[in-house]
Amino acid sequence: MAKTPAKKTPVKSTGKTASKKVAKTSKTDADIENEVKKLSKETKKTKSATKTKVSRPARASKPTTMEDAKFLALCIAQGMYEKKAENIKILDMRNVKGASADFFVISHAESDKQVEAIANSAEEETIKILDEKPWHKEGFENLEWVLLDYIDVVAHVFQREKREFYAVEELWGDAADVPFVGK
Repeated sequence: MAKTPAKKTPVKSTGKTASKKVAKTSKTDADIENEVKKLSKETKKTKSATKTKVSRPARASKPTTMEDAKFLALCIAQGMYEKKAENIKILDMRNVKGASADFFVISHAESDKQVEAIANSAEEETIKILDEKPWHKEGFENLEWVLLDYIDVVAHVFQREKREFYAVEELWGDAADVPFVGK
């Protein structure tokens, strides 16, 4: 079957049209700055609306502070402690350049079943105390390394061998330890 060439329609250009296009594209720096501010405000509204709709529950009319994030990290650690997680560490990442969260909570277990129980307990504890669900979860398929992402706080539950292999505490050696004693 032979292909027929697409019809081309001639484009007429006049001096007036071309000059109008140039006039439209030549904006002042102030105009561009105002547009960027406007788009930024719209994007923030859209992002916050999307987060609320997706899976992250809105907090009870209070802004997120560093103390809120620290308390969330302590709640996660307490949930881990209740299922006998080993070597629970809370790392304060706020002064570490390139850190993806304000706090990391890290622990390990001996078996995949215990990794699952620890991760579920940490999630249940944050729901019970703060009514806060993780924004993202992964690792429940193979249960060697489960990650619970709460945006400000990221919880890692490893099997012992994986924790030793990845050495997250050494990778983020500049982070300060937050003292935690389970109740």
